[in-house]
Amino acid sequence: MGFEYLTNIPLVKAREDYLKLLEDHGFAPKTEPIPVWDACGRVTAHAVYAHICAPHYAASAMDGVAVNAKDTFGATETTPITLNPDQYIVLDTGDPIPENCDAVIMVEDIVKNGDGTITIHAAAAPWQHIRQIGEDICAGEMILPSHMTVSPSAIGAMIAGGVLEIEVIRKPVVGIIPTGDEIIPPCTDPKPGDILEFNGSIFSAMVRQWGAEAVVFPIVPDKFDRIKAMVAKAAEECDMVILNAGSSAGREDFSVKVIRELGEVLYHGIAMKPGKPAILGCQGAKPILGVPGYPVSGIIVIEQLLKPLIDHWLKAPAAPRQYAKATLTRPVVSGLKYEEFVRVRMGYVGDKLMASPLSRGSGVVSSFMKADGILEVPQGLEGYEAGAEVTVRLLSPVEKLENTVVVIGSHDPLLDEVGDMLHVANNGVYMSSSHVGSMGGIMAIRRGEAHAAGCHLLNTEDGVYNLAFMKKYFPKGGVKLIRCVGRQQGMMVAKGNPLHIEKFSDIAREGIRYVNRQKGSGTRILTDYLCKQNDLDTAAIYGYDREELTHTSVAAQIVSGSADVGMGIYSAAKLYDLDFIPVCIEQYDLIIPNHAWDSPMVQQLIDTLKSEEFKEKILALGGYTVENPGEVIPIDGYETI
Repeated sequence: MGFEYLTNIPLVKAREDYLKLLEDHGFAPKTEPIPVWDACGRVTAHAVYAHICAPHYAASAMDGVAVNAKDTFGATETTPITLNPDQYIVLDTGDPIPENCDAVIMVEDIVKNGDGTITIHAAAAPWQHIRQIGEDICAGEMILPSHMTVSPSAIGAMIAGGVLEIEVIRKPVVGIIPTGDEIIPPCTDPKPGDILEFNGSIFSAMVRQWGAEAVVFPIVPDKFDRIKAMVAKAAEECDMVILNAGSSAGREDFSVKVIRELGEVLYHGIAMKPGKPAILGCQGAKPILGVPGYPVSGIIVIEQLLKPLIDHWLKAPAAPRQYAKATLTRPVVSGLKYEEFVRVRMGYVGDKLMASPLSRGSGVVSSFMKADGILEVPQGLEGYEAGAEVTVRLLSPVEKLENTVVVIGSHDPLLDEVGDMLHVANNGVYMSSSHVGSMGGIMAIRRGEAHAAGCHLLNTEDGVYNLAFMKKYFPKGGVKLIRCVGRQQGMMVAKGNPLHIEKFSDIAREGIRYVNRQKGSGTRILTDYLCKQNDLDTAAIYGYDREELTHTSVAAQIVSGSADVGMGIYSAAKLYDLDFIPVCIEQYDLIIPNHAWDSPMVQQLIDTLKSEEFKEKILALGGYTVENPGEVIPIDGYETI
């Protein structure tokens, strides 16, 4: 019989039912005693009461003299009183108040005489400048209620109240079990077929960030008995267990069977994407969460299903989530069956917050690193059109988004370098770069969605880059074309050029596997133009419809052996140690709308392009020429400067 997911339960219901099942089995936090001085950030298990008063004696609140207030009555500016040495006692702040004294006069308010007497010009009120017993805390008084996070000041209050040890909620221990025959420990030289185990590092960092402890167990091969034994061990030693990978429907996906044999499975299959194959299981009160192997799926699953359990254990209120209205720069298509979580890069352009969807592949962990927000697409909704106003859960603070240069358009590694230089020069400035090709960048500028767009579009009629497209798509002006770099385009091939590719027409040879850039990119337009010049039928070129979004991703396919040749820039070939067959020098420029030109961020961007540091860094990458980067290129037909 074919495999079927048992369930497609809505996420909210799955979360609620899971917690109820665990509580019915006795899921509850454990406590431990710790020294008060180690308690900052921990959560009190019970109310904390003072053992002694603070202060526990009547203490001077000032430097000065202790007196009997009655001896000072009648003293004024015009009728001062002189006190003999036996009528006052000198003391410092914090000293005990001597017997027969009930007031303190500040040292600033006394006049010392040569014979040891002092003169005062104002009467002292009884108990002035004296800290009474229990003024701060009285013995038996509650200092902290139950389930409160201990702050630095609370530590001081407890010590002042004679409390040196408190009972806190013990941090839950989360056991993380990586599985898979292809999984290997992290290294710098994996072989083809090896997959570096980094999910354990991601998950352990996440649970520690949430206040739990993490234990990553050794990698377990895809053997049912060995996985079962490791899960049993983890369930015995830990409070919660993550079983990573094996939750899907492959022939060696044993997770659901293992969990069922050791305990019970509540649900297998949640109406969420990514993360559909999640398994909600337990062994008694110990949660055992089956998590998909793809990192993005795993991150979403433990954020949505494990974090609520950790919060419940720690009695910590869920951190408030911040949402904002944003405009989508590209459409988002979603399935009706799932609640989907789409990562987006964000930044303000004018007064509009723009959201650009990142790659939605479950294995693209870098998309989480780059994401400024999460677009939560409800179950039953087919998605959103480009330009739609949507509500986004923020991962980055609004202050960062307000100080982010939004660049949408053609990809080039120089954007990463410029973004880094901007942030180093001013750590309050950031760059968000989305790679949608040169035409995508032009459209983004036209719609007011970006501060800048990378562009390298060849006019096949005159061989000039970018100018014709400025005139066509911005006939009334409103933008500036900023000179950036000349860059060498060519064919990237494996080291040593084993297939002896020499000229562009060789991409059509029998047995050659080509990898292309996406339609609308400058490199794709150039490639299409070269095919036409060489009278090549693109339908006959193996892999011509295989598209990648960046030069480096094309290079990565060639170095991995899944493709033989692809067009790209020299710096990408150099980065991956590929051979390079030059084809042409093209002009890569930035389009900047006038409305963004005077902003401090954009002016800092221009200054960076003009700097000697930028020129040195770009030339070191190789394959670039620089001639007056940062200058405005005149465009015939309308004023740009």
